[in-house]
Amino acid sequence: MNGGPARIELNEVGPRDGLQIEPNFVATEDKIALVDALSDCGFARIEVTSFTSARAIPALADAEAVMQRIRRRPGVIYTCLVPNLRGMERAFEGGADELNLVMSVSETHNRANLRMTREQSTAQLLAMLERAHQAGVPCNVSLSTAFGCPFEGEVAPAEVERLACLFAGAGAAGITLCDTTGMAYPTQVAQLCDSLAQRLGDALPLTLHLHNTRGMALANALAGWQAGIRRFDGAVGGLGGCPYAPGASGNVNSEELAHMFACMGVETGVALSPLLDVVGALPRLVGRALQNQLLAAGPRLRTHPAPDWLDERFGKSQA
Repeated sequence: MNGGPARIELNEVGPRDGLQIEPNFVATEDKIALVDALSDCGFARIEVTSFTSARAIPALADAEAVMQRIRRRPGVIYTCLVPNLRGMERAFEGGADELNLVMSVSETHNRANLRMTREQSTAQLLAMLERAHQAGVPCNVSLSTAFGCPFEGEVAPAEVERLACLFAGAGAAGITLCDTTGMAYPTQVAQLCDSLAQRLGDALPLTLHLHNTRGMALANALAGWQAGIRRFDGAVGGLGGCPYAPGASGNVNSEELAHMFACMGVETGVALSPLLDVVGALPRLVGRALQNQLLAAGPRLRTHPAPDWLDERFGKSQA
């Protein structure tokens, strides 16, 4: 697959992947307001919450309330992460449009993150795909540590492809390749995306889920786009991170993805101005300061008044 498509889809995962590790609990009303504001920005999908144990992730203990009370904008797909069959049933009741299932490609990270072996996770995900098929709800499968593991180092591309093909054959509606701890680099991303796309064909969409731990998220997104990827996850303000990777920072910023692709003439459907308004409100929402270069500098073509002394020295400009 050579060259990127003229239009891509941006998925917003901040309300789930971002808020789940924030030290300060974000009130239910504020979560709902955040999702509603993001709905107005034009994202293809919004991952609203996770139906997991409140003991495991107390930050998302209000999953049912949030799903029931968000304002659903036509054309937006509202997804939820579900860790097991019990969580899946809760998501069905909550009216999720699509479910996101997850396991790690590396054994050590899967045990640390999910408290299961990869063999156990694989069996569980296959059972969940079957149950979701019975319910008529599509499921995406996210493969964590697809580009490297903080415990084991390199991850074999062949193993990523094996798991992706296994779940595709079991009825997954899509596969997400996750750079969980920001270990990916551009040529690696391009090679894996191209190889897997050739094996899966165009019928099953691939999504890139990138983290910016080492400052390469936008470069990796560009490499994926050039390899034909048309779906990308991002988190507003770069929220998120991985609790099992020391020093891991958040997801690639949704606003930076939208801005980069807009500069390149690639249609995303995301309106940057209202999205930057959401970004500007995040410090109050999460109760901590956030650094954001795009918010500080503005879009590429934001202009500023010239210094007053120029007219005095050179005369009134005719430009």
